[in-house]
Amino acid sequence: MPKDYYKILGVSRNASQEEIKRAYRRLALKYHPDRNKGNKEAEEKFKEINEAYAVLSDPEKRRQYDQFGSTEFHRRFSQEDIFRDFDFESIFKDLGIGFDLGSFFGFGGVRGRRKTFHFDLGDLFSQVFGTSPREDWFEDTRHRSYREEKASPTGDIVLELPVTLEEVASGAEKVISVAPTGKPERLRVKIPPGIEEGQKLRIRAQGAYDWAGKRGDLYLQIKIEDHPIFERRGKDIICQKEIRFTEAVFGTTVEVPTLYGKSVKVKIPPGTKGGAKLRLKGLGLPGKDGRKGDQYIEIHIKVPKDLTGDQKKLLRKLAELGL
Repeated sequence: MPKDYYKILGVSRNASQEEIKRAYRRLALKYHPDRNKGNKEAEEKFKEINEAYAVLSDPEKRRQYDQFGSTEFHRRFSQEDIFRDFDFESIFKDLGIGFDLGSFFGFGGVRGRRKTFHFDLGDLFSQVFGTSPREDWFEDTRHRSYREEKASPTGDIVLELPVTLEEVASGAEKVISVAPTGKPERLRVKIPPGIEEGQKLRIRAQGAYDWAGKRGDLYLQIKIEDHPIFERRGKDIICQKEIRFTEAVFGTTVEVPTLYGKSVKVKIPPGTKGGAKLRLKGLGLPGKDGRKGDQYIEIHIKVPKDLTGDQKKLLRKLAELGL
């Protein structure tokens, strides 16, 4: 049957390579064999998304797939063609496996060279995911898994550590589990208040082993997560608040959340316009100097869609009076 690789990965046909890569990573983690023990359907899905990524991540294969369509493409390309020169080392690193993969899985090879492997996809993935570190390489106390890794020849490893805006505001202590050497180790990590995007926390001698048997360092690179309520602008944060037209005219009091575990009551003055911003001093994020930014509430006026007959009459009367 024709295979819609874009649909398999859940991306549009004009998706960028970065969007395709992100979609693949998300699905690969979801259908990872370690997370779906004995689930044949998930295993087939895992193979399917790898086939889709093998085509769409290769500019030339993708061009021909787009040009010929799925049916004609598969007449021209066998499974061997699709996976020929597929860079397994790179793809495994994208999944969070940051070892010298050629040596680790017994493929051999010379250090520093970029290699491709020619194996049966099912057998290879079965071998790899049956012996590799589990998906909980990097797990914080909220049981979320993160597996972004970059390894260096010295054994140093960089892991991406997501933190919330609340953790940036007040600081936090996380207990993480890492296994850069294949053996899980739990570490306690302090996140200082005001930590910045891209900043790295260094943990000595907790990386991988280099060729001389010396253990490198572990670096936790901070990634500040998007927040469902707040938008970050430097040290300041912004949240949206919707009020009724009458509340904008006559004024009101609303309750708004903060990053510091409590809500505050804010007075909306009479005559407030849509788009107005109200400032809450010192409720933003701390900077390097310890001084905090501000929180802003952006006001939006709710326009009702469904009106009763009486409401329509009143609004028409107000319109006649110039409001």
